[in-house]
Amino acid sequence: MDPDITTLCSDFYLNQKIALTMDVPTGRESVLDLFGRIQREFPRLERLKRYDGECALESEDTDGTYSWVALRQTTLRSGSVNPTSLEEAYKLHRTILEISPYFLSISPLDLDHLELVFGFDFEADRDRDEIVFEALLANSPLAELVDRDRERLVEAQPFIGISLEDDPTMQAFFEVKSRPARGLGIPGLEGHEPISVYLTVRSSGPIRRLEDLPAMFARLAGHGERLVEERLIPSVLVPIRRAILSRPC
Repeated sequence: MDPDITTLCSDFYLNQKIALTMDVPTGRESVLDLFGRIQREFPRLERLKRYDGECALESEDTDGTYSWVALRQTTLRSGSVNPTSLEEAYKLHRTILEISPYFLSISPLDLDHLELVFGFDFEADRDRDEIVFEALLANSPLAELVDRDRERLVEAQPFIGISLEDDPTMQAFFEVKSRPARGLGIPGLEGHEPISVYLTVRSSGPIRRLEDLPAMFARLAGHGERLVEERLIPSVLVPIRRAILSRPC
């Protein structure tokens, strides 16, 4: 994947989720042992926080770059925001895959799915739904659903899912989130949330052996990089960037 991808968007992040069927151990000793082991590999992850239903280990935000690991009842997630390279983010996620089963008693049968999310945020000071519509939908048959002279667009959030390799357990999802306003005010303009574009590549379990996890991760990463480079950049990211920089909506 092009290392200059960040020139297209405001923020880039690569997240991983290990989703389980059974609850993970959430006792003090289990959580601290796991997070302590992670910190030995990644010393910048030094802030332990407690949220509603979640324990997290986080690094400091340095010029928009930071990492995190979060444990919930049936998920273990990790993320790298604006990493200096894909390999930097991959190293964190691979380490989580390698060590977490032994600290959380994860069995191959327990794995519901493993997924990687390639995320791209776009800051915009104009109507975000209008930007997405103009970039991705205006020249399609779906545009005929909206009478632009009489109606105001209040939501435009495309979502498409595909299977990979003719394998029903391997899937990819393209999603654009304009985060339309739900309360009073002008839809698409309330708040300061960015336009977000997600590519989620997912492999469903169970698996036969824990040793299969690195290969599963490698397949997801390979599919993700290919889909970002060949499809997401030219078909979604560049048009959204162009629409943001074009005339006001």
